[in-house]
Amino acid sequence: MNKAIFLDRDGVINVDRAYVHQIADFQFIDGVFEACRRFVEAGFLIVVVTNQSGIGRGYYDEQQFHTLTDWMIAQFAAHNVPITSVYFCPHHPDKADAPYKQDCECRKPAPGMLNQAIIEHQIEPSRSIMVGDKVSDIKAARAAGLHTAVLVESGQQFSEQDKALADGVCSSLASVPDLLEKLAPTCWSN
Repeated sequence: MNKAIFLDRDGVINVDRAYVHQIADFQFIDGVFEACRRFVEAGFLIVVVTNQSGIGRGYYDEQQFHTLTDWMIAQFAAHNVPITSVYFCPHHPDKADAPYKQDCECRKPAPGMLNQAIIEHQIEPSRSIMVGDKVSDIKAARAAGLHTAVLVESGQQFSEQDKALADGVCSSLASVPDLLEKLAPTCWSN
């Protein structure tokens, strides 16, 4: 069985500029490639799980999302970081047009995207980690049975109650490898 680092996209990998869907607007957060290289060196698959209700809201379409995703994966590959897979949810229960207006099992905090990856890539949840910038990411990790859930602030302010839901809190993805070596040593070691 494999172990994985599940990463949210906007606010974790790139600066969250609300409904980013064009390459020109996609800015990697400092330290992302270095942190992800350390994850790979520690034996983790990298899986991106991202809510993309902008599709359902009509701000951009699935093809635009895939074009940006293919470019993002190529940028990681150029830094010697393989992305195993990217899962996305285009739905929203209220703020979307048909057929995307639905209460689904894939939109975080529901664990559908994580569960799909777990099945498709033979991932062991008890050795895997979620890194997100929203409480919904942490809740999805809990629902999928992941070992550890880390909240990155990415310039946001969280209440103490929200921080308490996570196993650890740090400023950005760049800080996560050092945090995990202390927080989840059994997951971190091969």
